[in-house]
Amino acid sequence: MLTARWHAERRAELLEQLPDNTIAVLPANPELIRNNDAEYPFRQHSNFLYLTGFNEPDALMVLRKQGNSSESILFVRPKDPAAEIWTGFRAGTEGATQAYGFDRAFTIDQIDAELPKLMDGAEFVAYPLNENKAFANRVFDWMETLAKGIRRGSAAPEATLDLADYIHEMRLVKTPEELAIMREAGRISAEGHIAAMMAAKPGCYEYQLEAEILHTFVRQGARFPAYNSIVGGGANACILHYIENNKAINDGDLVLIDAGAEVHGYAGDITRTFPVNGRFTGEQRAVYDIVLEAMKASIDELKIGNHCKTFHEKSTRILTQGMVDLGLLQGDVDGLIESGAHTRYFMHGTGHHIGLDVHDVGRYKLDGEWRMWQPGMVTTVEPGIYIQANDERAPEGFRGIGIRIEDDLVLTEAEPENLTAQVPKEADDIEALMRG
Repeated sequence: MLTARWHAERRAELLEQLPDNTIAVLPANPELIRNNDAEYPFRQHSNFLYLTGFNEPDALMVLRKQGNSSESILFVRPKDPAAEIWTGFRAGTEGATQAYGFDRAFTIDQIDAELPKLMDGAEFVAYPLNENKAFANRVFDWMETLAKGIRRGSAAPEATLDLADYIHEMRLVKTPEELAIMREAGRISAEGHIAAMMAAKPGCYEYQLEAEILHTFVRQGARFPAYNSIVGGGANACILHYIENNKAINDGDLVLIDAGAEVHGYAGDITRTFPVNGRFTGEQRAVYDIVLEAMKASIDELKIGNHCKTFHEKSTRILTQGMVDLGLLQGDVDGLIESGAHTRYFMHGTGHHIGLDVHDVGRYKLDGEWRMWQPGMVTTVEPGIYIQANDERAPEGFRGIGIRIEDDLVLTEAEPENLTAQVPKEADDIEALMRG
């Protein structure tokens, strides 16, 4: 778990980047009702968690910067012994300063009285401009309160900044402490996939394999998955975000599992595809080997000095050549890629940033150009081929085959570090594991 000092360092880093005479305001997530009086499990907003480590709802972080001085303030729910009997411990204002390292704290019911005072005289107000319309309206209400007091000497901020842009660039490059957590998320995620492979057998249900995964996650301390687990048997593997997970898996079917554990907010993200009976057919193996070749070649492109689209271009070329070799497409590889014909069977990117969000933040382009890899960036690599069961253009033996293989890679000055390599992905190794 990250320390209060680590989060304070992130706040200090953010303050250094903000212009002088700026106030930054960032809301926590609220609790959400699932139905009637039952709430969804609370998950803190990732930006708020990154800067505060504070995992309670209905809070607000404020940072002020003026000259060489700065201040951090946290608005929180008040201590309430009666409420805490029902819903658990609250840090309160004392905990906000003592346990979380903030300079000052107020209760959240003081926000309309105190926020205009804190904002008074600032030239800029920074907040997430495009995330929460209701919160944006509150910011403008506070600014309006100040504007109405101009004759009494109040001064409202004259310009707004998108706070999310600053935070997202910080989150893109992980610190050693974050990478240690992501290694653990990768390890637990891998254990879940191995458990599912070992439990698979013809006639089992997709949800039974999901249960093996979730059991493994929780047993090792990852209380929640990082996202809804995908367990697709047979043709369901061709549905990219399939989450029904309620069908029987027949003898001879492949199973595509895309699942990852969340550890202290950080995500693992692994996909493996394997035969439920432990043996690839000839057609399944032919498609699988092409996808695996594309994955390995893509990982080889994860080098400092390459831009972050190179690995997708490499993957696309190998997959498209494979589609031609299998008879799925006809024509010149360059022409097929240029026309987008390959997207019939490979319709997504080869990877995405990963961190506090499974599809993590951070721009892929800077000033219109693909950005270069930096040490500490973490990306997935996940090529795939999906041949729909009703695709009459495809040779019959390949119809209904969906294959994706995915790992999480950290960029380093040397070779990339694979956080999820524990799960077998060579076809022979998968078959050997399932025999065991």
